[in-house]
Amino acid sequence: MSNETPDPAEAIARALSRLRARRMPGGAHAHGPHGHGHGGPHGEHGQPHGHRGGFGAPPWMGGPGPGSRLGGPAWIRMLDALATASEPLSVSAVGEAIGVDQPRASRLVQQGVQRGLVVREADPSDARRTRIALTDEGRRIAQGMRGERRQALSKALESFTDEEARELARLLSKLADNWG
Repeated sequence: MSNETPDPAEAIARALSRLRARRMPGGAHAHGPHGHGHGGPHGEHGQPHGHRGGFGAPPWMGGPGPGSRLGGPAWIRMLDALATASEPLSVSAVGEAIGVDQPRASRLVQQGVQRGLVVREADPSDARRTRIALTDEGRRIAQGMRGERRQALSKALESFTDEEARELARLLSKLADNWG
């Protein structure tokens, strides 16, 4: 385990995020001709099974009314990728970080702009390009999601010894490093 991530729960969370962002061999359409977001019975539902969002649900789960949810797993990955990046990302870099093609990343970014969670800013090295950064509200939501994920991981690791947790973190990190 490296000194930069001594906490197994944090290392596991990072490795799982990296693995979630990767696609199976074959690219964005490896899951059929319509990819994940086709809205079919096994496509991206926008919310974990059994959750409907609404009043009292976290903001990324959606609220009452049509079109209010944030778009599910891809949204969570986008906000997390932007929160952990050392600087704002291009739309292409967002897509690569979260495992979606550039057009899908562009749509997610546009929805984020409309909801006030991300902003487009000029790239200082090339004014023709834009970079994507979180707004204060986007950062608040990303931190909330990361806190909940961290809490869930810590609870799941309660039955592990310290050595087992470190070994799981090491192996998941190794898998993420070597995945496609």
